[in-house]
Amino acid sequence: MSFSERLKEARNKKGLSQSQLGQMVNLHYTQIGRYENKGAQPSADVLSKLANALDITTDFLMYGSREDMADGIGDKELISQFKKITQLPADQKKIVKELIDAFILKSELQQKLAQ
Repeated sequence: MSFSERLKEARNKKGLSQSQLGQMVNLHYTQIGRYENKGAQPSADVLSKLANALDITTDFLMYGSREDMADGIGDKELISQFKKITQLPADQKKIVKELIDAFILKSELQQKLAQ
């Protein structure tokens, strides 16, 4: 998938028109169309604005890493934390996973008790 296809896919996934995305990043909708249909490449500054508006990373837009898109996770801080966790030693990753599992279990139990 090319940059233009990833941009269009991400825009559509957010339910935005080219005009709406353009307004969000201070560009005319025709420029968004050039990126999506004519193969134009944005400057680094514009790329960053597009990624922020679409809640994805610049890496995903440029290189297409699906893990950077993190479907369903719109929280960029959480994505960043997960990336940092992947760099921890195996024993520390295991602890983090156990903490997450415990928190999820606690939350599920609280929801069941509240019903």
